[in-house]
Amino acid sequence: MNSTTFNFTGSQVLVTGGSNGIGFAIASAFADAGAVVTITGTRLTTSDYENDLSRFTYRQCNMSDRQQIADLAQSMNALDVLVNNAGQVMPNGGNEYDPDVFEETLQINISAAFRLTQLLKPVLSQSTLAGGASVINLASLASFFAVEFVPGYGAAKAAVVQMTKTLAVHYAGSNIRVNAVAPGLVASNMTAPMLSFDAMTKPHLDRTPLQRIGSPDEIAPAVLFLASQASQFTTGHTMVVDGGFSAKG
Repeated sequence: MNSTTFNFTGSQVLVTGGSNGIGFAIASAFADAGAVVTITGTRLTTSDYENDLSRFTYRQCNMSDRQQIADLAQSMNALDVLVNNAGQVMPNGGNEYDPDVFEETLQINISAAFRLTQLLKPVLSQSTLAGGASVINLASLASFFAVEFVPGYGAAKAAVVQMTKTLAVHYAGSNIRVNAVAPGLVASNMTAPMLSFDAMTKPHLDRTPLQRIGSPDEIAPAVLFLASQASQFTTGHTMVVDGGFSAKG
C-alpha cells in the first residue's frame, strides 16, 4: 500500500475538538509525525472520553465560552500549527431555525475560530516551521451546498471559507499561512445520527462517484499536507475531500 509520511518533529500543534472523529484523527496523525500536540474538548478530563488521549496535552475549552477561549490562547507559549476543527450542529439538541440556537451555532463554528486565531496570531508569527506557521480551518460540504436542517451550521461553514481567504491575505506578511479543508460525509460521532437512516445517506452516496462514506483518517493527510513545507506556496485555499461529491454540478 502506498503511504505518505510527514515530518513535524518538535512542532507545536493545537487541534480544537481533538478528542473524537476528524479532530482525533488529525491530532493522531500530527503526533505520529513527531509533533507535540495539544487538543481541546468540552469534558473535564481525558478519562471522560472513549479514545486514549494520553499522548496529547488536553485543555478543556467550550467554544461558546469567550473566557475559556482566552485561557486556552494564554496557555500556548509556542505554536506552529493551529487546526480550528471544533464544531457542532444543533447545540444542546436545539432547532437551528430558532434564532437563539442559530446564533449559538455561529459562535461555536465560526466566531470561536476567529477569536482563537486572532489571539494566537502573535505566537504563531514566531514559528520557525519551514514555510511558516499554518492555520487550518475545517470547512464542510455545507459551505457550498444547502443542508436544510442546519441553517446555522451551513452559514458558519460558508463563512469559514471566506474567513480563510481574508486571513490568508491579512496574515501573509506575518509568517502565517491560512488554508481550509472541506470534508465530505465522514463517519463520526456528529454524523452518526444521520448515517443510521438510509433515506438520508442514499441520496448522498448516489451522487458520490467513489460510492462510499469517508473516514476521519482520510481527512487528516490533507490537513498535514497544507501545514507542511510541501504546500508553502499555498494560502487562502480550501481543499475539498469528498469522494467526488462536489464534482457533480
